This record gives sequence, C-alpha cells and structure tokens, in this order.
Amino acid sequence: MPRDTYRFQPMTADDLPLVRRWLKTVHVSEWWGDPAEQLTLVSEDLDQPAMDQYIVVKDDRVFAYLQCYPQAAWPENGLGLHPNGTRGIDQFIGEADMVGCGHGSGFIRAFTDRLLAAGTPQVITDPDPVNARAVRAYEKAGFHKQHEVDTPDGRALLMVRNA
Repeated sequence: MPRDTYRFQPMTADDLPLVRRWLKTVHVSEWWGDPAEQLTLVSEDLDQPAMDQYIVVKDDRVFAYLQCYPQAAWPENGLGLHPNGTRGIDQFIGEADMVGCGHGSGFIRAFTDRLLAAGTPQVITDPDPVNARAVRAYEKAGFHKQHEVDTPDGRALLMVRNA
C-alpha cells in the first residue's frame, strides 16, 4: 500500500462531532479511556499551540485521528529525556472497518517519514504495553521498543523511531 495515499488534514472544531463518535467506539475507548474526558482534552488541545492535531484521510475517506507534539512541551509525561526537537505522537483509527487492514502502520509510517525528512531527530510514542495491535503497528512503521515507563496515564511502552 503506497504511503502517499494518506493525507493529514489539520483538525478544526468542526471535526469534534466526528472525533466524539470515534472516542465512543469500543475499539478506541478500550485504550483511550473515558470518551467524555478524552473529548474534553482533545477539544482543549485545539487551542494549545504546541499540539498539532490531524484527521487522517485515505482515498477521500476520513478514518483516523493523530496528534503530534514537541516532547519537551510536556516534560512531566514520564517519557524521559530525548534529543532536542523530538516529537511525540498518539493516534487511533476511528472507523472500525479500517482496523486490522494495515492502515495504522501505513499512516504512522507516512507521517513519521515526513517528520524525519523535515529534520525531526526522533519520534516517540507510548502505547499500553498490553496493546499488542498498537505495538505491532508501531514496529511495522519503523519504531523500536525501548522500555516500559510510568506516565500520568499509567504504565506505557516507550517506542522510538530515529532519523
């Protein structure tokens, strides 16, 4: 599947009803937690200059959410020290019929390829260590397992992709 088939549209307040619907799905809330709490956080992040949020599109179909931030903007997140310019990412596939089809690793690789090509030295993420599907998708997208960490949201597996 060609990586250039994914587009990353900057998220706006108009996308919140879609994100709300996605957060309520079982396959998202299982890992992201309480949908109302997460929607509040995502909504507040629209006004956060350090947080870039995107709606992911494939072949004109919106299907996923992605957020990207400078790791140094949230040093208390438990992910440790990283090279200056390191970016963190989090995302989910909202449309259930797009899960398990290779799109997770596909759009994560496409997005991180762009970051690294633009000079980002390192991209990090922190899935739940028992979320085997997410860990596998990150590995397919070029990330490597580092070690488990304690974050404000609980135990996580630090995964890294270097330039």
